[in-house]
Amino acid sequence: MSAPVKDKELFRISAAGTGRRRRGGPVSLALRAAVPVIAALVVAIGLWLAVSYLLLSPSRRFLVPPPEQVLLDSFGNWKHLQPMLTALGLTAEVALVGLAIASALGIFTAVAMSQASWVERAVYPYAVVLQTVPILAIVPLIGLWFDYGFTSRVIVCVIIALFPMIANTLFGLHSASQGAHDLFTLNKATRWQRLTKLQLPAALPSIFTGLRTSSGLSVIGAIVGDFFFKQGEPGIGTLLDVYRARLQSTDLFAAIILASLFGIAVFAVFTALGKLVVGKRS
Repeated sequence: MSAPVKDKELFRISAAGTGRRRRGGPVSLALRAAVPVIAALVVAIGLWLAVSYLLLSPSRRFLVPPPEQVLLDSFGNWKHLQPMLTALGLTAEVALVGLAIASALGIFTAVAMSQASWVERAVYPYAVVLQTVPILAIVPLIGLWFDYGFTSRVIVCVIIALFPMIANTLFGLHSASQGAHDLFTLNKATRWQRLTKLQLPAALPSIFTGLRTSSGLSVIGAIVGDFFFKQGEPGIGTLLDVYRARLQSTDLFAAIILASLFGIAVFAVFTALGKLVVGKRS
């Protein structure tokens, strides 16, 4: 081996070792990922404390109760926390059912649109209209047609979460390269084989992007439905409206935090699932 080749090999080994040292192990990567999140949380709590104690007088502090008061009076009091958890369970059920229906319907619609251009031309404009119509404008009609209970809440979730599934799945189905399509054509692949072995695998990253987006929108839809459809057991959105009307600020903040944590949890689950499935196929 000549001297220049040896120098290049030594440089490559040295660079690889430096890269490994820079990347570090799993613990180091987890710490680097967690530090910004913890720092942002500390800043948010600091701002919350500043607003409660510095900007508001004691007589107006009920507008933004300090975090320790929310922790003790709401999260630390089972009589206050138990109704919130029960309501959050109902809202979670509505959100997950709505997300499941929106996901199945969105993927099916996108597949149909990808297989026939006339279906795409006929359906896509109405999907856009469904996304752009203010949901609050049609909520009274949904309640009038489907009653004011569980079914209407699920329909609101489906309407809000459907379009991202259609748009992202359709984009993914069209993302397979022309070279791959030509290879399937040369091998006389059927339309079903082309769909299941080329287009759907290529669409998986986009499908999970749609799932992450739709999961958050479904939680929002469930809470919106709680606000307007109050028959049956109350959801977390119903309690938010009750706490607002009664000026129960600590419980209002606690309910908002619980709803936010649920939305984050659903988003995180689909993010992890997407990395697992797409990572295995890569």
